[in-house]
Amino acid sequence: MLYKQKYHLVGNHSAIKRCRWLYNSIIQNRVCYKQKFYGIQSHRCLQMTPSVFYCNLGCIFCWRAQNGDHNIRWDETKLPTWEDPETIIDGSIKEQKRILTGYKATPNVDHIKRIEADTPRHAAISLAGEPTIYPHLDGLIKEFHRRDFTTFLVTNGTNPKALSKLIEEPTQLYVSVSAFEKDAFSKICRPQSNNSWKKLNETLGLLPSFKCPTVIRFTLARHLNLEYPKRFAKLVKKANPTYLEPKAYMFVGFSRLRLEFSNMPTHKEIKNFGAQLSSELQYKILDESPDSRVVLLSRLEKAIKLA
Repeated sequence: MLYKQKYHLVGNHSAIKRCRWLYNSIIQNRVCYKQKFYGIQSHRCLQMTPSVFYCNLGCIFCWRAQNGDHNIRWDETKLPTWEDPETIIDGSIKEQKRILTGYKATPNVDHIKRIEADTPRHAAISLAGEPTIYPHLDGLIKEFHRRDFTTFLVTNGTNPKALSKLIEEPTQLYVSVSAFEKDAFSKICRPQSNNSWKKLNETLGLLPSFKCPTVIRFTLARHLNLEYPKRFAKLVKKANPTYLEPKAYMFVGFSRLRLEFSNMPTHKEIKNFGAQLSSELQYKILDESPDSRVVLLSRLEKAIKLA
C-alpha cells in the first residue's frame, strides 16, 4: 500500500516521499509556504520519517494510511530493531536521487534546480508516523546538521520526555495541536493512550525552554475545530511559541475515508480564524499562502529566514 502511495522505504522503519512542492518548484517555479515564510528552498527539501509505521494517534483528518484502512492492519506496538541515523540519512538521500532521475527529460524542467535538488539541504522530519518514537532522534538531527541541513521536526506533542532529552535542537520545532480540550482531542485525534492529552499539555509547557523557533500548527476542519479560536488561544498562552500556523484540513488521501469534502475550510475561513487568534493573543498576521490555505502569525515583526 505504501508503494502505491509513492513512498520510498528506507530500511525497515523509515521512508521518504516526493513532496508535490519539489515537483512544482522544479517544473513550474511555484514554491511551498515554507519557502515563502522561512526561506526553505522547496526543491532542496527532503520529506522523510524515521518511523513510517508507528504513530500513537489516529487523527481523523490525516491523509496518510492508518492501521485498518482498506482492512490492512499492522501492529504499531511491536517496535522494530532501530537503525542508526547515518544509515537512515544515507538511504533517504539515495531514494531522493532516485526520484529526481525521472525529471531529466521532463518538459519545462529547470535544470539548475534539478541539479541542486540532488544535494538536499533541508529535512522535514514529518512525513508519516510520530518521529519522537524513534529513540535516536537527537542523533538524527545532529547528523543532518553535521551535513549542513536545516531541520524541521514536526511532532504531535505526546512524547514530552523525548523532546526534553534533545541536546541537538531542530532548526525549528513544530507541535501539531488539533483540539482545545480532552473530549475533542479524543474524538479528533483518537489516541492509543488515555494520558495523551496530558502529555500534549506537558509539551506545550516545554516550548518556552527551547532556543530554536517554535511553532504551533493547527489543522482545522469545519464542524470539528474551526469554530473555536478563543479556546485554542488558551493553549497558546501556556506555550508562547514563536509562530502560529492555522492551516486548513485538505480532503485528500486516506482522510476521505473518515471525513467529507464539506469539512475542508476555505482560505478565507482560515484567515478569519487567524484574525480571531490575533485579537486574542496580540500575535500579528505576517504572511499567508492561499495555495496551502495557511496563515502565519507571530509577535515578531517578520519571520526568521532560516536558509
